[in-house]
Amino acid sequence: MSAASRAPLRSTRTAARVRDRVRRRAALAVGAAVSALLVSACGSGGTSGGGGETGFITGADGISTAGKGERADAPDLSGETVDGGHLDVDDYKGKVVVLNVWGSWCPPCRAEAKNFEKVYQDVKDQGVQFVGINTRDTSTGPARAFEKEFGVSYPSLYDPAGKLMLRFEKGTLNPQAIPSTLIIDRDGKVAARTLQALSEEKLRTMLEPYLPGEPDESEK
Repeated sequence: MSAASRAPLRSTRTAARVRDRVRRRAALAVGAAVSALLVSACGSGGTSGGGGETGFITGADGISTAGKGERADAPDLSGETVDGGHLDVDDYKGKVVVLNVWGSWCPPCRAEAKNFEKVYQDVKDQGVQFVGINTRDTSTGPARAFEKEFGVSYPSLYDPAGKLMLRFEKGTLNPQAIPSTLIIDRDGKVAARTLQALSEEKLRTMLEPYLPGEPDESEK
């Protein structure tokens, strides 16, 4: 092979190596961002937020709320589900959405799973939709097994790298741990958040102010 004919080949290989490096760096950057976001991942949760410029407060029960005028729009939360379907949370606008971030590997998530299914069955005919975000499971197999074990009937987006969680703006009621639970109001805005596993009673307490027919939390 002549030197002239080898030159384009070397150029192609160099370009391929550059593309590979760019992809690896992008993947590492996403991974680092997710790790920073989930610094308290799979613990008992805690409180976050407060007054000041955040526009929300955290009660002694660990539930943070935002008044109607202070709520941020929920970001685009759409994609493949654990069972291979497609889901877009925006399609539920007009309903109250309970958004739960979970992983099959997470003991607190396993502890609260039956509580979520029980409450869901009680309120699903009241204009309420539950949606999960399954994260950091490397395949959908363990996630599907989790849903089967605990009888979870509502859908979950499959988000192994945590990209959906990164779409929430900083300084808002964003998920910061696994598990995290958010309430999205009927206008598609994030109204409440907790960063801890929930008992049935605490989940009902968190959800009740946003049920149809109840005064909104900010109007009490």
